[in-house]
Amino acid sequence: MQSSCLRPLGGLLLLGVAACAAGQDDSLTGSGGNSQGGATSSSSAGPMSSASSTGTGFAAGGNGSGGAMQIPEVFGHSPDTLYKLDPETKAVSTVGMFSGCEVSGTSTGIMDLAADKDSKLFASSHQGLYLVDKDTAVCTKITAGDYPNSLSFVPAGTLDPNFEVLVGYVIDVNNKNQYIRIDTTSGAISNVGAPWTDQFVSSGDIVSVKNGPTYLTIKGGTCSPDDCLAEVNPQTGKLVKNYGPISGYSKVFGLAFWAGESYGFTNDGRLFGLKIQGNALITTPISTPSGLVFWGAGSTTSAPPVPQ
Repeated sequence: MQSSCLRPLGGLLLLGVAACAAGQDDSLTGSGGNSQGGATSSSSAGPMSSASSTGTGFAAGGNGSGGAMQIPEVFGHSPDTLYKLDPETKAVSTVGMFSGCEVSGTSTGIMDLAADKDSKLFASSHQGLYLVDKDTAVCTKITAGDYPNSLSFVPAGTLDPNFEVLVGYVIDVNNKNQYIRIDTTSGAISNVGAPWTDQFVSSGDIVSVKNGPTYLTIKGGTCSPDDCLAEVNPQTGKLVKNYGPISGYSKVFGLAFWAGESYGFTNDGRLFGLKIQGNALITTPISTPSGLVFWGAGSTTSAPPVPQ
């Protein structure tokens, strides 16, 4: 999901984004792209909020799906193209260009993805809310409307006792972070709690996994120019802990998770692994070809919280 000041959100416009071309090589594991090499980097933790942290990573509990082995897959996207990352091999492949999502030009497009427990993909744009076939990138419109980025499902028992809920963040009229929920049948958007009083806003993606914390990329204040990683309370949307800047990475528009590791996707086409060790953020670049653009990412809420 993208930064609200740099990509479409509530009428704001992302400028200068190049859409990915059709007919791209299906194997996007070439070495000539945006990789920064094999070195890792770390940054110290940021200041704690008044709330206490619920943990330092997806390390508690068993497999998020109740023990069943999951297909290792994480999804990222440009305004018009769906990609898939194999989190075990780190290979990136092109699923295809979105079809039926009313994608047009470089100022509009798919702003974010979210995957439910069954790995069903839902996508947002200024034109509507869609169900996306993860194998073909074919879209089925759920409803028309203007929908935000920073999307994720939260597990059943979080906001509804029996069902997962699609959530996200918008920037309100006072430039404050507002946590929302979206009805995937009607498309209705409703606020959850009050806007943030903190200086930070989504930069733009959230990821939540069963039996694990919920993370959000944020910007503003001390989280500039590099975005920060924060833990948030999935019931209220409030900031729990700011882990500080993701060193060397800004405009982290996509955030996903698999088996103990988060994955960041940037507007300039970079992809990196992200782990929390103690209170430090450890990043590992993943090679991608040059010329890519990432506007968002998604992963299932039943992703294993630790390696399978």
